Amino acid sequence: MKIYISGISGTGMGPLALMAKKAGLDVCGSDLSKGAIFDELVKAGIEVSIGEQDGEFLKSKISEGVEWFVHTSALPPDAPELVVARAAGIRISKRDNLTEFLVEKLGLKMVAVAGTHGKTTTTSMIIWACIKLGLPVAYIVGSTLGFAPSGSYSEEDKYFIYEADEYDRNFLKFHPWLSVITSVSYDHPDIYKTPEEYKEAFEQFKSQSKKVIIEAKSFDFKLAGEARRYDAGLAFEAVKEIAKNEGLEISDDAVVNVLNEFPGVGRRFEKLSDGIYTDYAHHPEEIKATMDVALDQMEIDGLKGVVVVYQPHQNTRQHEVLDLYYDAFVGAEKVFWLPTYLTREDPNLPILQPIDFINQLDNAEVAEAAGLDDELFDAILKYRDDGYLVILMTAGPADGWLRDRLNLIK
Repeated sequence: MKIYISGISGTGMGPLALMAKKAGLDVCGSDLSKGAIFDELVKAGIEVSIGEQDGEFLKSKISEGVEWFVHTSALPPDAPELVVARAAGIRISKRDNLTEFLVEKLGLKMVAVAGTHGKTTTTSMIIWACIKLGLPVAYIVGSTLGFAPSGSYSEEDKYFIYEADEYDRNFLKFHPWLSVITSVSYDHPDIYKTPEEYKEAFEQFKSQSKKVIIEAKSFDFKLAGEARRYDAGLAFEAVKEIAKNEGLEISDDAVVNVLNEFPGVGRRFEKLSDGIYTDYAHHPEEIKATMDVALDQMEIDGLKGVVVVYQPHQNTRQHEVLDLYYDAFVGAEKVFWLPTYLTREDPNLPILQPIDFINQLDNAEVAEAAGLDDELFDAILKYRDDGYLVILMTAGPADGWLRDRLNLIK
């Protein structure tokens, strides 16, 4: 089968393309720019067209036999590639349909990790431990991994570890053998109009799962941050469940020791250089968890304090969570607040400005508005050189901006 994936090189679609390729499908696709998974796709021999997605590359691939067009929830209905796919009469679906197809085709038991926060780290921890302990798992995770590709499958695999995203109700497509739920706190108001509607989706997801893990035993994990240690506890429970189903006796100590060696994951407290980190946190609950990790790491490294650069994500979301920021940055020595990264917006809502957020903080005196410019970068380097841990928190383009700036001085 030949499939075409639009937006193929990002962390959402790239790992899926890698798994589909390993499962024997003929995969190609396009993207506006090179995403985080681009190099992995090239290495796997997947053809990717980078640049304007005007439909011409898709037309050429349809003439070569492409029969399935896969796209993200973010693709607008009038996107040229979607128009071409409709006109050609080929199959069109979102990524969850392809994921479901692969799981069924390959006869895998799905281990799905869902939750408002912590699912990428928990998924990655399960993958790390299973690989280290020799358990037969395929997987897809929505980030880059330093220890393995972002998506993998081999004929020996029996389980499929998957980061199940609740956005656009994607996770409700699945009926997992085992589900791990990290946390549930209201998010994605553009999809779920009320907190009750959001919680109901998770309740439905639980009801569709054969087994569910929502709590973890307490172990003496050596990882920085209470949130990371909690994620490790959930990962422990999932790994033990997989091993039990395989009829394997793996000691608690063996699993704990492997998880204590977890090397981290891209965009989740990822170290960019000495004293400078980046994290995907963009919701007040995620920020508090990341601050916990940062403050722990600061103590471990003997640094003076934590400095944060924060870029909110989606104005629609910010109107829902504005009043939750009051204690999000407690413990920070300084907070540089960037303008909100705008995407999928409600045009009827006024754009919240940095000062609107800063005024909500219990420690508003440590925060100031900033922009992605030379002044901010100089401040980042100065705080780093003065002995502070500097962390960028964003789901937007500020991550790429910082990486590019740091590469220029290496």
